[in-house]
Amino acid sequence: MVADAAPRTWGDLIWYSDLTEMRMATQNGGPNPSAAPSLNVLAQYTKDFSFENPNAPNSLAAPPSQPDVNIQIHVNAKPGGNGEFEVELKIEGGANVNGETLFAFELVYAGVFRILNVPEQSLQPVVLIECPRILFPFARQIIADAVRNGGFPPLMIDPVDFAALYQQRMQAEAQRFQAGQA
Repeated sequence: MVADAAPRTWGDLIWYSDLTEMRMATQNGGPNPSAAPSLNVLAQYTKDFSFENPNAPNSLAAPPSQPDVNIQIHVNAKPGGNGEFEVELKIEGGANVNGETLFAFELVYAGVFRILNVPEQSLQPVVLIECPRILFPFARQIIADAVRNGGFPPLMIDPVDFAALYQQRMQAEAQRFQAGQA
């Protein structure tokens, strides 16, 4: 533990062992190019959450057929200062049977990450792949608990391939760019 570390607000919150790593990773006030890359989770939090069970108690009876479950996942990031990024994982979804809603949810689960000594060309993939990968298990648990607390079996969302989502996003942006130049 570092003895001279001052108390910090949540925006500056880092583990004391990271302070030592950060001090070693700087040289003459700037980044040391030979320092190892680091990714630190500074905070995680529920930013927005909604769960609806609009047809209760009728929706709690055994459904006549297998429900259709629909889930969409979006990742957004905003840069802050000092290598910090706020990454939002937005998961929306619900279940329907014969066109009637059993339940619906929307969760925006976010985290603040400090990323240091990552090459510029690798920074965007780290922010949009690795950060949501860290957030996902916590968001998944919030949704499973909410669905269970709504009177249904817990919805256990399958693991997400954030690298594939990132590639799809980059391809879509490239297509929009090409369409704009045509």
